[in-house]
Amino acid sequence: MKSGHTKHKKHKKTHSSKKINLIAFLIILPIAIAAIIIQSRPRVYIKKYKDSRYQLFVRNRPYIIKGVCYNPVPIGGNHEYDVFSDPEKPWISDGKLMKEMGINTVRFYQVSDNTEGVKEVIRDLYRLYGIRSILGDWLCFWEYPCPRYGDEDFQEQVRQRVLSRVNLYKDEEGVLFWVLGNENNYSFSGQVNPWTSTEIEEESEPAKQIYLRAKTYYSFVNQLAREIKEIDPEHPVALGNGELLWLDVANEVCPDIDLVACIIYRGKSFGNLFQSLKRNFDRPLVLTEFGADSYNAYKKEEDQDMQTYFLELQWQQIQKNLYGNKEGEGNCLGGTIFEWTDEWWKHNEYLQDTWSIHDTDAGWSNGSYYFDIRAKNNMNMNEEWFGIVGLSEELEDGINKRIPRKSYYALSEFLKNPKKKLKTKLQKPK
Repeated sequence: MKSGHTKHKKHKKTHSSKKINLIAFLIILPIAIAAIIIQSRPRVYIKKYKDSRYQLFVRNRPYIIKGVCYNPVPIGGNHEYDVFSDPEKPWISDGKLMKEMGINTVRFYQVSDNTEGVKEVIRDLYRLYGIRSILGDWLCFWEYPCPRYGDEDFQEQVRQRVLSRVNLYKDEEGVLFWVLGNENNYSFSGQVNPWTSTEIEEESEPAKQIYLRAKTYYSFVNQLAREIKEIDPEHPVALGNGELLWLDVANEVCPDIDLVACIIYRGKSFGNLFQSLKRNFDRPLVLTEFGADSYNAYKKEEDQDMQTYFLELQWQQIQKNLYGNKEGEGNCLGGTIFEWTDEWWKHNEYLQDTWSIHDTDAGWSNGSYYFDIRAKNNMNMNEEWFGIVGLSEELEDGINKRIPRKSYYALSEFLKNPKKKLKTKLQKPK
């Protein structure tokens, strides 16, 4: 009896152990699978949720882009300035100011051929301040002669340059994602940097010519995106676009594009931007250029309140349309303000004598920025005054002294506490 009882107890014990082991296995298995999935995810990726809501992740943590466009041309410099070759290293001082403001991302429109210099800037910004870099390429849009997106030899020239640069920088920890193009879609009408092809020339209807240009260009960009992902699956690829123009065509031919990088100047409201994108080209959005200048062309004086007013409202709308905010569309990943510092060369870019003068003549008109739209000929947009940080002719640490504007401090509060109420209130002029 004792022997049988002992065997029975041992059997019960063994059965219980197996049961416990099975339960433990069933508990651990999902955790192990989840860990494998997490480890296999790209360094930077975008997750799509229900209702076409999107969220950006970096190293498996949610990431909201709180950025600025960065091209710190010194007083007296022009479009040929190369920050990546600047021995004064302005990004060291700028990065400190950015971090204090709450900025975590900078946008470079295009990097130079100074490979080691580019890597140094990316690494310094990331290692010293935790600031990541969006790297773009104009796709030869602003280079002479005009682009020829309908020619295979031109496409190959662009392709080689883009893929070469992706290979050079894809392993840099500070890289966030790639942007292909900027406002290249404005060429489709044939009025800006016009280009054509045999197929386009054979079409007599202007509307169909525009469609063919759009299809040709977007198809080329999609091919680039596909090839970039083959050599760098760790970073998303964005389509750079001026406004939302012709993205319905991109929807036909750009299945490999991960997100849209848009340039938007709509004053205090982005209007139906987020809804329209979701309807016409369902991709997440980063506003890679938006903002307001700080010069009142009507009153002919600096107006920091005006700039702050617009920027606060614009950031509020970005915040509203991020994932997790039920009031918005949930398809925004953040934005990069245009821009970090003023650029004194822009109004007369071919007259060297003016590069050291902070011009107050406006370069274009936009009624959405209504406080100074009554300026002469409605010219109210001052290209040299878009910085949230002004420049002084006085040197500090070898570079033009930075003078943060009111918008810098106001946005600093908002970026750190998005629920904080906006302070700047201005009345629309009658």
